[in-house]
Amino acid sequence: MVMHSVPVNPPRRWFPLRVTYSRERKVRDILESAGLECFVPMKPDREDGKPGKMVPAVNNLCFARASRAVLDETLLAKGLKTYTGYIWDRVTREPVVVPDKAMEDFIRVCESRCEDIVYLEDVSSRLKTGQLVRVTAGPFAGIEGRIVRVKRSRRVMVELPGLFAVATGYVRGEDLEIVRPE
Repeated sequence: MVMHSVPVNPPRRWFPLRVTYSRERKVRDILESAGLECFVPMKPDREDGKPGKMVPAVNNLCFARASRAVLDETLLAKGLKTYTGYIWDRVTREPVVVPDKAMEDFIRVCESRCEDIVYLEDVSSRLKTGQLVRVTAGPFAGIEGRIVRVKRSRRVMVELPGLFAVATGYVRGEDLEIVRPE
């Protein structure tokens, strides 16, 4: 008989969660109170006009970092299963997992105080043709992504495959290095 060992501490991974009825902040707060690391991209509420008022930048989306077993257990125990679920990869039929580096870069861009970052919910194939680069200086130093032109300026797009992307503010050409030739 073969014994299968179960990892004592399964790896924590970033899972994007689809949240219904604009409950992104509520789900984030509940999961954080349960000890999980969470992220909801936020942006200033331009319509409200009140300084400091922030709203979710992407509707119905929350990211949680945990092992799948812990996340499943927490969603069930906290009564979140009725309006929160995984985003599924149609090929593997498994929940989408965002690589740590991509998520770290995504969070850094989202949390920057840069006024002109752009959220790209529909990443077209035209945008994916840019060269893979790393920002070497400025507020986005260390961010890796593809060069794109948005609103007539050079930016670096950090893509979460199958979900969406965010583009930094303007980045000078001398502050970019090619990660690998295409």
